[in-house]
Order: sequence, then structure tokens, then C-alpha cells
Amino acid sequence: MDCCDISHQIDIPADADKIVLAGNPNVGKSIFFSSFTGVYVDVSNYPGTTLDISSGKYGDDVVLDTPGVYGVSSFNDEERVARDVIASADVVVNIVDAVHLERDLFLTQQIIDMGIPVVVALNMMDEAKRRGLEININQLSAELGVPVIPTVAPKGKGLDEVKEAVKRAKVGNSSLELESELAATEEKVTNRREALLVLEGDPNVAAKNKVDPLEYQERIYKDRRKRVNELTEEVVSQTSEGSSFKTKLGRMMVRPLTGVPMLLAVLYALYQLVGVFIAQTVVGITEGKIFDGMYEPFIENVVGNLVSHTSFIGQLLIGEFGVLTMAVTYTFGLLLPLVIGFYLFLSILEDSGYLPRIAALVDRMLTALGLNGRAVIPMLLGFGCVTMATITTRLLGSKRERIIAVFLLGLAIPCSAQLGVIAGLIAPLGFKYFMIYVGTILAVYVLAGTFLNRVMPGESTDLLIDLPPLRIPKMSNVLQKTYIKSKSFIKEAGPIFVLGSVVITIMQYFGWLTAIQNAVAPITVGWLQLPKEAATAFIMGIVRRDFGAAGLTGLSMTAAQTTVSLITITLFVPCIAAMMIMVKERNWKESIAIWFGSWITAFTVGGIVAQLI
Repeated sequence: MDCCDISHQIDIPADADKIVLAGNPNVGKSIFFSSFTGVYVDVSNYPGTTLDISSGKYGDDVVLDTPGVYGVSSFNDEERVARDVIASADVVVNIVDAVHLERDLFLTQQIIDMGIPVVVALNMMDEAKRRGLEININQLSAELGVPVIPTVAPKGKGLDEVKEAVKRAKVGNSSLELESELAATEEKVTNRREALLVLEGDPNVAAKNKVDPLEYQERIYKDRRKRVNELTEEVVSQTSEGSSFKTKLGRMMVRPLTGVPMLLAVLYALYQLVGVFIAQTVVGITEGKIFDGMYEPFIENVVGNLVSHTSFIGQLLIGEFGVLTMAVTYTFGLLLPLVIGFYLFLSILEDSGYLPRIAALVDRMLTALGLNGRAVIPMLLGFGCVTMATITTRLLGSKRERIIAVFLLGLAIPCSAQLGVIAGLIAPLGFKYFMIYVGTILAVYVLAGTFLNRVMPGESTDLLIDLPPLRIPKMSNVLQKTYIKSKSFIKEAGPIFVLGSVVITIMQYFGWLTAIQNAVAPITVGWLQLPKEAATAFIMGIVRRDFGAAGLTGLSMTAAQTTVSLITITLFVPCIAAMMIMVKERNWKESIAIWFGSWITAFTVGGIVAQLI
């Protein structure tokens, strides 16, 4: 697939214009996208990444959303996807934060320099007014050479004017001092857009056009930054001093002394919502009462009248791991409530402006593990459901970070259901064994992250993030984002769970699960010093992590053996649901490596602890 070409990803009618929404992170693009497209949205995974592209119809044209970026380049997956979509645009609607013009106009000017017709939506004008900023809209429009529309997107102000202005989009005033060099490059490549990217040294675009990338990036960026700084000084004036309560609160959120207690309170609320209320109460109703108690008996009765329960087809359809039983129950009874709860909470954090502040606060702590501040969200959600947390590793900026995060989630984060069983088993053992368990899991988590950070090729991305103003989320936008993302998850995850149920049914029917159990037993008894029956609990843990932990409750073991077994079952392989999502988010090769890596780590660490206590 060529860069700067999205025809392979999205079906766009030949006579339709591509209206692309572009902007820095956290400028409110999703509200504009909803205004253009309503609820008729398609979400497509972009090949070679875990990023999604949202598209929808606006009249006869197609509207495309892009990841939030600070420039059109190829430094990370977000920028590569945004580059390809922007470079293919017929019109770009550039959403700009009025409070941070000196930052956001750099992307605006770059898109203008590419020769693409542009409309600028100057968003968050209410916040700019509260901060005493006055912006000369007419002068800004004249200097850029494109329509500039003031908006307050959460309140719907200016959205209709932006849509009307799309018809008046213009190619603006370029900031380039190297027009002759650009013209010479354009003769060798497809168009001005790609010529500029070659001039700025983009290796992917240069390779596509079979030319060498040029080394003018520093000069071009310097001239563009100078132009934006001068423009900002001309059109922005300060009318009053002082900061609002929300500004002061935003600053408190990123200071460790005040920010950590706030973060703990928010994370506790997230855990209570997703990890406790939804994962236990709601899922107890949807999975336990509705699907296990009503749906599965009904479907087993219907299908059982047509085929024998014990036949291969019967097992495949309505067996313990059947396509019509386990796959449906897991997808709609277990995961869908978790997905809805998570995306609802995440959308509130995003639209309020608090999410980037969380990332900034914890960034330094996670850097040693090869991650950055964004990873705090999937790590916390792992205590609710590792499957759900694995999906949210899409938040991370590079493939390297996502692999590290997925491995740590599968290795050392017990889900809420498993955690409840573990707590019940370890509480009677006393403080000593509790500390051995917690200390071992924490040590494995830190050491594994540090090890992966050092041995994996490449470098993790820095946390380049802006801190938008705090604001009250618009619930209609929050609900719509939750609906779109949850619907997309079901469309993507459903086939994965069907495949997983087929694979594990085949393994069970032909006795391969029993063979694995017998193979693991010598390690269980000899190295881990556990009863032979503990091997069954590990096999059960493949199906559901809490099933594995619960399988230990009926065994007669000493306090030391119980501690070893709980350490091993925690570090053991992710459940089949999490495994299937790993395959979807990464690939078979990486997922199997993570799976067997968990086996090796679990048995190695469990054995070492068994020899020491």
C-alpha cells in the first residue's frame, strides 16, 4: 500500500469530495465530526496500525476524521495515518484551539503550504474570552488566505457556519521561502503535497515516488514557526489578567502534591464503575442471569433437538466453548457491558480535558518501563478486565509501547473476577504471605517492563501532549462516541470470539486440552511443589482467569503452597477472551510469543518462590 493513498482502506464514490477534519489533539474534532455525519458512521482499521479511521456521509461527500497530530509527518502511527488522509483531501476543515493559536497554527500553515483548500474552525472561543484573549478574526482570515469561522463546538455555536464554509474553502497563503526548490521537486513526484513532504525529508513519501528525501525540514520548520509567531502577535491581544477557577484547577491536576490525590480519586471511581459495578454487578446480570440462565438453556434446547449434544457439531455449536454459547455469551454478556462502561468514562475524561493531565502526571513513573503517561489507563482497566484493557492499548503511540503494555497486562495484572477469588484465598494466610504475593507480582511487573524496555528494538515515544482547558462534557457527544466505539468493537470482536470458540472446542474434542494438563503436571508437582490437581486449575485459567483461581479453592494446601499457586495463576496465560483480543490488536506471532512468555515467567517465578518459602 502506498502512503498518501487511502483508496485501499475506505470505499469513496468517484464523484464524492473528501472532507478531512484535522487538528491537534483535544481540540474538539469529534463534535465537528458528529455534526457533519450524524450517527451514520463507519470505522475502519488502518492497515499496519491499531488506529481506526472514522468516516461518514455529508450530502454527496465523505467526511474523514484523523488522529490528533501536531504536524503532517511520519514520526509515529498517528502522524502517518493523518498524513495519508490529509494528503488525499479535497478540503481540510482544520479545527484550531483559540487559546493556543501559536501551537495549533503550525499545523494550519503546513496544510496551507501543501496547497490544499482549507477552512479554519477557530474553536473554544468562549474559553479564549474567559482568559481575556481577543482575536481579530478578519485579520487572521486575511493573513492565512482562508475562511476562519469562530466556534464553541460543545454548545453548537458556529458548526453550521463551518459546514457552509466548506464550499468556500481556499488554498491559502504559503509561508515557504523555497518555492523554486519545491517546484523542482514537484516535477519528480505526484503533486505539490507530496513534493513538500519530500522537501521536509519524509522517507515514506520519498520512497513512494522513488526519489531521495531532501534535508530542508529544519529550515522550513524554522520559517513556518517564525511566520506563525508573527501572525499570532498580530491578531491576538490580551484584554484582562487573571485566571479562572478552572485554570487553577487544571494546574493543580498536574502537580504531584495535589494531582496524585485527585488522580487516585478518579481512578478509584473508574475502578468502581468498570471493575466493580459493571464487571461484577452488571455482568452478573447480563452474563449470569440473561445469557447463562436464559439464553444458553434456550439455544441448547433448540439446537439439541436437531443435533446430539455429544457430537462434534453439537459441541461446536452448543458445547462448553460453543459458537452459539460461549462466543455469544462472552461477546454480549461479558464484554459489551464493560466496553460501554469504559468508553463512557473515557469519553467523559477526554471531553473534560482531564485525560491529558493524567498522562502528564504519571509520565515519569512509566518511562522506566518503556511506556509513557498514556499507559495508566489500560493498566488500571486491567484490574477490571484485561480483555478490555488490551483494546485500550490503542491509546499508546508506538507498536513497541503497545507490545510492552499488552505483555504486562497479560502477565501481572489480575482482572477483578480473579482478584476477588485471590483475595478470598490469601486473606486467611496472614500478612507475611500477603506481602510475599504482592511483592512478587509487583517485582515481576517492574522487572519485566524494564527488561522489555532494554531489549526491544527502537525507542518508545515521548509524551508530546497539550493540556486543553477544562470544560463540562456535552453528554450527547459523550453518548454518541460511546455508541460508535462500542458498535465498532462488537463488529470487530465478534468474529474473533467465534474463531476462538472453534479452536478451543477442537482442542477439547480431540483430547488436546487433557494432553496439555498431563504435560504440565510434572512441573506442577516437581518444580512448584503443588498437588497434581493444581494443573487442572491452570487449564481452567485458560478459559477464564477466575475459573482457574477458583479451581484452587477445593485443594488441600499449606499456606506456602497456596501463595505459590496464587502467584503462578496470576502470572499464568491470559484467558481465551483476552488472547483473542491480543490476536486482533497485535497478530498471531506476537500473541503466541506473549502467551508462551507468560507460561515461562509464571512457572519460573512460582518455582523460585516455592524453593524460597
